[in-house]
Amino acid sequence: MSVNQASHLAATKLPIWKLLVFTLAGFLTIMTETIPAGLLPQISESLGVSKALAGQLVTLYALGSVLAAIPIIAATRSWNRRPLFLFAVGSLLLFNIITSLSSHYGLIIGARFAAGMAAGVIWGLFPGYVLRLAPSNLQGRALAIAGVGQPIALAIGVPLGTWLGIMFDWRGVFWIMSAMTLLLLVWIVLVIPDFAGQSAKQRISIRQIFLIPGIRPALLTLFVWILAHNTLYTYIEPFLASVNLAQRVDALLLLFGVSAIVGIWLTGLLIDRWLRLMILGSLMLFALAALILGLGGGSPVVVIIGIALWGLTFGGAPTLLQTALAGAAGDNADVAQSMFVTIFNLAIATAGVAGALLLQNIGAISLPWTVMLLALLGLAIVWTTKRTYLPR
Repeated sequence: MSVNQASHLAATKLPIWKLLVFTLAGFLTIMTETIPAGLLPQISESLGVSKALAGQLVTLYALGSVLAAIPIIAATRSWNRRPLFLFAVGSLLLFNIITSLSSHYGLIIGARFAAGMAAGVIWGLFPGYVLRLAPSNLQGRALAIAGVGQPIALAIGVPLGTWLGIMFDWRGVFWIMSAMTLLLLVWIVLVIPDFAGQSAKQRISIRQIFLIPGIRPALLTLFVWILAHNTLYTYIEPFLASVNLAQRVDALLLLFGVSAIVGIWLTGLLIDRWLRLMILGSLMLFALAALILGLGGGSPVVVIIGIALWGLTFGGAPTLLQTALAGAAGDNADVAQSMFVTIFNLAIATAGVAGALLLQNIGAISLPWTVMLLALLGLAIVWTTKRTYLPR
């Protein structure tokens, strides 16, 4: 094979083994966040606290990601990328080990907050690294491959945590997560190249990055989309109870997760050619799924169809918006992604409050209608900002 042929092959082929490092990293950060939800009874009994306090292991982790992502990524823009990546993954390992060993609630909560900070840095590095590793004509597909760990973790995180907790105790689950994180560290050392950070001349302020055309609409679309999704997803049990399907929550969440994985697979196939059309189509079908759920309360089959369509449209959402944001940000993709992480988690927190208010004041049937209105709002944002956002 000639040098020119080798160069052409490298330019048209994805570095799968390198991308799978980020798939595992995304899987571990989300699993680390969500797995306590399936272990609340064991954690509560072991630490001598209420289930509500045990649930704060999830809250503090998310809070750490929200508060750390932008300032830490902004402060470390001059660092070489691989040492920072190794430091973040190593910190995740360290604080998971502390969680496994400690019997003091306060120390565990602190470790969870610090683990969330590490996860925020990992997600901040994610797209910039992947875009540098992939050929320019396959960057969207590369992000889809690297991002598939997230929907897999969301689909199996809570049920897997519950099952492993029965087999190994909740501390054993964190030891398993720690072993997987150690494997990730070794994998990074073996296959991931280093990239230089930004020089002082290249760096611009966070405010300037925020004002880059396309950044604000992308972040607003993200907030609306994740708010819509989590308003229903967080309170899926009371919604399903309202349509007489409470006993099938586990199966329907699994259906959602499988559909989401199919969605990200389809996203990987189409994203590099039709990014804007994919976002518009996903939001339109998301609104349709919400409409189906709102109208189909009397029919289990209709609800199942609505949930499958919902998962299909949501699976590729993070990858679609990460690609749009990275395209707008250019060399400032790492900082833009840290904004993504912050807005993503802020939307989750807002959805928890908004969903609770809807549930208390109107009832579970209001959830899909609210989701539909938010999905249509997201659709309007993308549709009306064509010149500066998603020109493709």
